[in-house]
Amino acid sequence: MALTDTRVRQLKHLGSANGEKYGDGRGMYLLVTATGKYWRLNYRFAGKQKTLALGIYPDVALSRARERLAEARRKLAEGIDPSVAKREEKQEKADAAASTFERVARDWLAKSANKRAAVTQTKVTRWLEKDVFPFIGKLPISAVKAKDVLDRVARRMEARAIHESTHRIVQICSQVFRYAVAIGLVERDVTADLRGALVAVQKTNYAAIVEPKQVGQLMRSIHSYGGHPTVVAALKLSPLLFVRPGELRAAEWAEVDLDAAEWRIPAAKMKMKVEHLVPLSRQAVEILRDLYTFSGHGRYVFPSIRTGERCMSENTVAAALRGMGYAQDVMTAHGFRAMARTVMDEVLGERPDLIEHQLAHTVKDPNGRAYNRTAHLPARREMMQRWSDYLDKLRLGADVIAINRAA
Repeated sequence: MALTDTRVRQLKHLGSANGEKYGDGRGMYLLVTATGKYWRLNYRFAGKQKTLALGIYPDVALSRARERLAEARRKLAEGIDPSVAKREEKQEKADAAASTFERVARDWLAKSANKRAAVTQTKVTRWLEKDVFPFIGKLPISAVKAKDVLDRVARRMEARAIHESTHRIVQICSQVFRYAVAIGLVERDVTADLRGALVAVQKTNYAAIVEPKQVGQLMRSIHSYGGHPTVVAALKLSPLLFVRPGELRAAEWAEVDLDAAEWRIPAAKMKMKVEHLVPLSRQAVEILRDLYTFSGHGRYVFPSIRTGERCMSENTVAAALRGMGYAQDVMTAHGFRAMARTVMDEVLGERPDLIEHQLAHTVKDPNGRAYNRTAHLPARREMMQRWSDYLDKLRLGADVIAINRAA
């Protein structure tokens, strides 16, 4: 006879060593022992007698035990052993609980490290450790929802008015989720649902000085700057080489050939992931030779002041410019690129394609193919020397031609 809720509640252990069994039909019964009441299912699979635990009363009521019975019977009808299925489901839940967002993110960082420059790897790791892991890091990645990323991560950063960094962090989280999809931990990247939910980033150009007279004053300020030798050298080379600030500060002596007057930046360090060749003017070589006596024993051309194991901080050149009296809305470390592009084109009349090559921008040949890293190298060498000579003239107070913006 089928059990009822009342009878299940009233049943008591009668003292049997193995407990008493009370059937409910279709192989399910209630086992009553001195320690409690247990739902069980006896069934046969592949010719063997087996028992499946369906739960403990009263946590699992009679109605829920019958639902689990029906689930087990469906699996049997499909040729699935419910005991094996239960064990696998339990393992999956344990794996999911162990696969926290932080654990998966660190795995992703390690697996994809060869795709990023060392300085970028360090920066991404620090971002995650500061702005993500403390808030969603301990959650199983399968349990993290778009709202978690929005409320616990993005909104906290937006409250600090760092909107561009917020977008970058969400993009990094997106890459972690896509990695989790690839290894079977989640079904989709939930950050896709945040489209339009973040505070928009106002597009602004990097502040730059482009009027020759002001460029001359900037060069005089740089050459009279009395800071640390590596900072002084980085300041002097910034206008001469006009590479991206991150590329300059991460320069290694192994990449520089002073005799050949060349600096080959590996593809891994470049924004476009293509090796870049920087011809060095006589002035640049002289600065680097002087600096070699200071930092040439180590790995980095511009080592950190605190430790030679890392390169110079990303804020060092910017801080030096501020110390020289140049506010962020007047001149930035990245602004040396705009300065070179504008003045070389509008004042010196240099070929735009050579300037773009030297800025490490993609330049197409007449057939639409990207030029390789050595394209027009002799012409670029001459252009870089003319640029250094022109900056010296401006610094020494030569007559200058103003840029006519009204033309």
